Amino acid sequence: MTSLAPGQPAGPAERAGPGRAERQTPGAQGGPAPASDVLAAMADPTRRQILAELAARGPATATELAGGLPITRQAVAKHLGALSQAGLAVSSKHGRDVRFEVRTENLAETAGWLARLAAEWDTRLTAIKRIAESGD
Repeated sequence: MTSLAPGQPAGPAERAGPGRAERQTPGAQGGPAPASDVLAAMADPTRRQILAELAARGPATATELAGGLPITRQAVAKHLGALSQAGLAVSSKHGRDVRFEVRTENLAETAGWLARLAAEWDTRLTAIKRIAESGD
């Protein structure tokens, strides 16, 4: 079972139980993507590269992004789908083109959760160090 960030409700995968995960589009019910979705999406170096490219250049199509990457447009589209699923990118239709752009809310929320987690561990490790050095 996946560990959830504090304050995050159990998602469909956690409610379905082991081996019976469902997928829903984040935000479909108005809520953000869980931190685990954001971290899973960011674990892939190609997705990080695509996200960085979108952040640098602004909205772009999969075809435009594929021009600067060593992968096909179809692969870029698949990665953009994973980024969208995690709430890190959003698409909008402009005529025949589908343009993607970065959404920072879920990334910022996950970064905040990681910072709080790091602070908790710093506090715990400081307490352990104090106990070890006091000789108790």
